[in-house]
Amino acid sequence: MAKILITEDEDALRSFVARALQLDGHETVEAGDGADGLARLKDEPFDLLLSDIRMPVMDGIELTHQASAAFPQLRILLMTGFAEQRERADDLSGKVVDVICKPFTLPDIRKAVAHALAA
Repeated sequence: MAKILITEDEDALRSFVARALQLDGHETVEAGDGADGLARLKDEPFDLLLSDIRMPVMDGIELTHQASAAFPQLRILLMTGFAEQRERADDLSGKVVDVICKPFTLPDIRKAVAHALAA
């Protein structure tokens, strides 16, 4: 299965997503903000970056720009609960597989991850 980096500043949501993906057999690593996520990307290889857009320190948009420049083969899936953040992500076509809107259900995130990994 895949190795997935989950970058999300809300602890409960990050843990929920990690547990759901682990049930599908994926290995997950968690980061609490974009800067921590970028550091983890530099430390070890990942198949997918699953990141919130709105986070402290470094947001998901900046993380996407830096991650896609440094790791062009990395698949990126973004999450957001804010319509204006989704519009900002529209400028990232070609860098992200999709943007999933919060709140989402367990089947929603599992399906989105499966789609991103298959892309």
